[in-house]
Amino acid sequence: MAGTMLNLSQDKIIEILLDVNFWQEDRFCGVERGPYLERIFQLAQDGLAVTLVGPRRSGKSTIMNQLIQRLIAQGVPRKNTLFINFEDPRFFGELTPEFMNRLLSAYLTFLKPEGKTYIFLDEVQNVRSWERFVRQVIDKGGRQIFITGSSSKLLSRELGTLLTGRHLDAEIYPLNFGEFLSFNGIVYGDRLDMIGRQDEIHGKIREFMQWGGFPAVVLGQNKQEILLAYARDILTRDIVERYSIAKVDNLRTLYKYYMTNAASLISYNSIKGFLNIPVDTVERWSDYLNQAFLFFFVRRFSYSLKEQEKNPRKVYCVDTGMRNAVSFRFTEDLGKLLENLVFMKFLHEGADVFYWKDAQGYEVDFVTMKQGKIRDVLQVSFDVSEAKTKNREVRALLRSMAFFNMKEGLIVTEDLEAEETINGYLIRYVPIWKFLL
Repeated sequence: MAGTMLNLSQDKIIEILLDVNFWQEDRFCGVERGPYLERIFQLAQDGLAVTLVGPRRSGKSTIMNQLIQRLIAQGVPRKNTLFINFEDPRFFGELTPEFMNRLLSAYLTFLKPEGKTYIFLDEVQNVRSWERFVRQVIDKGGRQIFITGSSSKLLSRELGTLLTGRHLDAEIYPLNFGEFLSFNGIVYGDRLDMIGRQDEIHGKIREFMQWGGFPAVVLGQNKQEILLAYARDILTRDIVERYSIAKVDNLRTLYKYYMTNAASLISYNSIKGFLNIPVDTVERWSDYLNQAFLFFFVRRFSYSLKEQEKNPRKVYCVDTGMRNAVSFRFTEDLGKLLENLVFMKFLHEGADVFYWKDAQGYEVDFVTMKQGKIRDVLQVSFDVSEAKTKNREVRALLRSMAFFNMKEGLIVTEDLEAEETINGYLIRYVPIWKFLL
């Protein structure tokens, strides 16, 4: 069917577009994700496309609709917005740049927009050579384009070539903890209000840790089934089909290994023996899993890139709910899940993240950098009530603080809040709910 040209008429094109556009009435857009909308509006400027990238089902299409809703609220005429969903089965067989031109022509003929138009292309990677159309529209001027896609390779690395100097990226992830609370009807005002409701907020941490932040999972009933379906969908559509993987069972084993070992050190060489496949295949498949936003690989901190490359990496999953659904583990891994939540907070913030380990084997979970400067040194420990655990975490943190000449370090725990000063170094213990907010 993919090779058949259906040549939909302009009337039929408009009929399909009417189902998903705001031309005649408002559409339900869910809980607004304000910080993302603000960032995207900041990025939107004449002559540049804004690309929304992130894992499937993280809410990119919904955010597009929220952008349209906000534009209309700000006075943009409804007819000056155009939303196209390239996963609509009624378009199958038509997905070419020529068809994109016919879509635009039908829109301009029927709607006759005046002034600046706003064009939203959802899951555009389904159209072969789509970038030709986007370049042409951008170069003509007078139109702002927004693009979504589920592959970071397509919409980050490749875009550098396809749309040189013509795009800016906004990465969209599953809900952070603050968004998770608002989706659950917990909305607080200032910091005082937040502290006043801390029991209610703290009570939601375990639920967030267990089920994660995919919007439909947070709002839905059959959470386990939804998460397993998402995991299968990403693995099949964004990796197996895209890269024509033949050894699907081996890929699935690798993916389950990373899910089970989230927040742990991994080495491609040891996995090579476990899977009985070449190390370059392990590395390539790991890169595919990263490009699909399923896993992220954190390097050991070193001022030498060569040292960073040769050391084991720590693997983190994009969503603790998906990780729990696939690995069927939760309570025995609370410390690892807590660490994964901390990593995702840093990812949301756009920080550069490393782990740190010295020659004596002392290890710290996170060193973060922003704009080339060390920002935080941080340990994650679910419970530091045992003296042995506390001493181990504190000793390693103090060594890292001395190494980086930092006067303050953090230990994120489930619920402890305290401070202590040791040899002039301040260590703050922060409960996870407060750290995430």
